[in-house]
Amino acid sequence: MKMKSIITSAAVIAASALILFGSGMALSGSAAQNSEAEYEEMLLTLLPGSESLEWEAYEGEDESIEAVYKGENGFVIQTAAYGYAGNIRVMTGVSNDGKVTGLVVRDLSETWGLGANALTDTDFLTQFLGTSGEAEVGTNIDAMTGATVSSKAVTRAVNAAVAYVTGADTSSSATSWGG
Repeated sequence: MKMKSIITSAAVIAASALILFGSGMALSGSAAQNSEAEYEEMLLTLLPGSESLEWEAYEGEDESIEAVYKGENGFVIQTAAYGYAGNIRVMTGVSNDGKVTGLVVRDLSETWGLGANALTDTDFLTQFLGTSGEAEVGTNIDAMTGATVSSKAVTRAVNAAVAYVTGADTSSSATSWGG
């Protein structure tokens, strides 16, 4: 009797695993499509007025530029700049006339409660809207409290995106210790 119970339990577990595996395989395509659609929607939000964006190969010398997407009225540029604890990845929308139309911090490893606030600190991020590559912490950009290095990294990332569109040569504003 005990052996029959163990075999029945094992069969139920195996059947459940098979069902879960099958469901996961069936839904994986939908998840990928949803993720791609969400990414494209984010790109279009960063560049208002564009209806589509095309990936463009980047062959320049600026190592901070990771990806370029061209729209009808500008570009969305993915850049990375070293902050306090690692690279901070920023997506920046820049109109054809060189003005920042939107930005979002996509990835970072900064200190929680300080530099990590770059993900959600709208007061900090909105300062960049309308700038044209002249953003500088302490001049026209207020740093996040306790996160000057992270603030400068975001600023470098945004300025690099604008420089791609305008062709300007921007200073890296790197910290003295290499960040």
